[in-house]
Amino acid sequence: MQSLQLYIFGSKNSELFVKEVEVDKHDVGGCGGLIRRKKGAVAISIRYKGIQMVFISCHLSAHARNVEERNSQCRHISHSLFSKTWNPYAKPAPVTVWLGDLNYRLQGINTFPARNLIVNNLHGLLTTKDQLLQEAERGQVFSGYCEGTLAFKPTYKYNIGSNEYDTSYKIRVPAWTDRILFKIEDEDINATLHSYEAIDSVDSSDHKPVKAHLCLKVNKMDHSFKSKISQYEQV
Repeated sequence: MQSLQLYIFGSKNSELFVKEVEVDKHDVGGCGGLIRRKKGAVAISIRYKGIQMVFISCHLSAHARNVEERNSQCRHISHSLFSKTWNPYAKPAPVTVWLGDLNYRLQGINTFPARNLIVNNLHGLLTTKDQLLQEAERGQVFSGYCEGTLAFKPTYKYNIGSNEYDTSYKIRVPAWTDRILFKIEDEDINATLHSYEAIDSVDSSDHKPVKAHLCLKVNKMDHSFKSKISQYEQV
């Protein structure tokens, strides 16, 4: 959806275990930036080794004041993606990963006090000001989702080509706009988040990209599918 994209990569033999691939997108309206980038989400649903996984990448409305608008967009995206093929009697996807520029900001702190904490490696204190964590605590968004600790510095807004926060006339308050969340809705799947961090070495954007290393362990698997996997591995 214009600049909003999503890719899934796998090992060479992974296509042997992939079925029921679906893609969808949802435009929530509004544009931003010089190239008028759309706000909304793109998604991919796959069944891998018998387990349905949904991946969602989104770009929500900007500016600190638009908290309720972002909350509403999250709800619309969640209800609209794959709605044409939705089965009301089917179980929810066991694994959902939601990522992107969610654009939630810091609430109740000015830019210079926030930057002073960051400079002194005390940015962990800013998590109490994070709008996404506040809204999730209120039950407004991302019910049932998990996220790693925000141990890395806020990922927005940087001067492009540097690791220096915004020095324009707006001197924006730094914020964790870029996030990765996940939800597990199957008691037979254990999820372990091994890392959650920003990549500071990338300076081609006013955002720092974020990466997560999430491992899933399946405690039970259908015996017929186990047999198929074993056959493929022997080949």
